[in-house]
This record gives sequence, C-alpha cells and structure tokens, in this order.
Amino acid sequence: MEIRYSANPEDVKRYTTEELRREFLISDLYRSDEVTAVYSHVDRMVTFGCMPVREEVPLDKGIDCWHNFGTHYILERREIGIFNIGGAGRIMVDGTEYRLSYKDCLYITKGARKVSFRSDEPSKPAKFYMVSAPAHISYETRLITMQEANHRPVGERALSNERVINQFIHPDVLKTAQLSMGMTELKEGSVWNTMPSHTHERRMEIYTYFEVPEDQAVFHFMGRPQETRHLVLRNEEAVISPSWSIHSAAATHNYTFIWAMGGENQEFDDMDTIRTPDLR
Repeated sequence: MEIRYSANPEDVKRYTTEELRREFLISDLYRSDEVTAVYSHVDRMVTFGCMPVREEVPLDKGIDCWHNFGTHYILERREIGIFNIGGAGRIMVDGTEYRLSYKDCLYITKGARKVSFRSDEPSKPAKFYMVSAPAHISYETRLITMQEANHRPVGERALSNERVINQFIHPDVLKTAQLSMGMTELKEGSVWNTMPSHTHERRMEIYTYFEVPEDQAVFHFMGRPQETRHLVLRNEEAVISPSWSIHSAAATHNYTFIWAMGGENQEFDDMDTIRTPDLR
C-alpha cells in the first residue's frame, strides 16, 4: 500500500509538475488479479483498484491490515464504495454475492469481514474502483444500479458544461457514516466540470476520470483559488483534492468522472463557491 501524507498549500505553490503528480495523482490502479491501494492522510481516505481476470481476488490481497490500519480486517472500522467501470463482475461480501454491470455501485458498510472480486469473462474483466473512509457506525450494505441513483441534470450546452450528476452513495439514497460518492457524465460537446469552482473546508474529495479516449487528456485544475495549478490526467487515473483546493477540469473530449467525499458532513451543497473572475 502506498502512503500519501498531507500537503501544505503554502508548500504546494512551489511544487514542480513532477512533485504535484507525485503528491496528488493516482495511476496504474488496475493490474491483473491484484489490488492496488493508496492511503491518503487527508481525512484518511483510501483509494483502491482491482481488475480480477482469472482469479477471485480478496480485497486484502497483498495488504497487511494490522500494519496499515491497526485492525484485523480492512473494513473493521471502515466503509467502502465500489464502482464497476469495466466488464460485468461479482463481489462477494461475507457469503452474499452482488452482481455489478458497467457503472453499477456497491456500498459496503463497516464490519464486513470478507470481500472478494471476480469477473464474469476474463476477456472483458471488471474494473472495480473503490474509495474507503473511516466509519463509526454500521448501516446496510447495498447495491445501487445506475437506474436507482438520483439523476441531476445541470449545466448548459452554451457553456460547454452540460452534464448529469448521478448520486449513488448519498444521503438521499442511503445512509452512511461519512462517505459520499457519485458519477458525473458530461454530454457530447461538453468538457467543463465543477464550474464555477469551489472548495469545501469541511470535506476532501477524490476524482477519477474515465471514458477518456486514449489520444485525449483531462486537465484537472487544483490549488487555492488565487494560486491555481493543473495536472494532466489520462483515462482511469485519479486525483486527491484536499479541502483547501479547487477541483475543476476541462478536457479535449467529453468524459465521465466518479467523485468521492469524506469529512465533517455529507451536505452536497456545503461549499464555498469562487466566482470565475476571481480565479488566478
């Protein structure tokens, strides 16, 4: 498991491109029959990736739970949200099987001991993207399909930001300890997300971008509103966004991204909006 420590915004102003990428970019999440994990000390969120091909892969494969979490199993004091962005697959949770098609989501509550992943077809493996947050209470493990999510159309074609915010792990859909997750799909011809920009001092966020063609790129904007920076992301890469940072993007093609939030509250609209003319 890779460890990422918190970054001071005053220090980030002096980072080179490579230093920014090393601190905030998460790449190479999907390795055949492996689990990749990046532990961020920003709100102690963990980003996982798993691409089962020929094996049933346990969540803790290659992870020393006691060393990394101080627990006997990963979800002893954590909850986790999982999206499938690949072929059809299955997740086993303490003996119960959940089938996930493309863009389906599974929320697993605190206390689940055994979690494993399998693809229906090795030639079209599932790709399970996951974010885990500390949890103080257990609720209900639940599968949420795309049809069952809350769908919020927003934006305008004239502003190149027409999109649909699909809320999956959200207070209006199900109860969690602190984790919120969803998926935003940009319409054809739209390339901007999260504009006007905002921060939320009470929560951090992690984005992962996908459905980005191989020859295209996403420009993720970060940093304090008057001291912005950017990272260039490719398909299926993720980025950590501390509470003090904006998290907007523009791309050379429309795309989809999954957002995950953790922190003091779960109020979706709890944000400090920055007027576009005020950005620097």
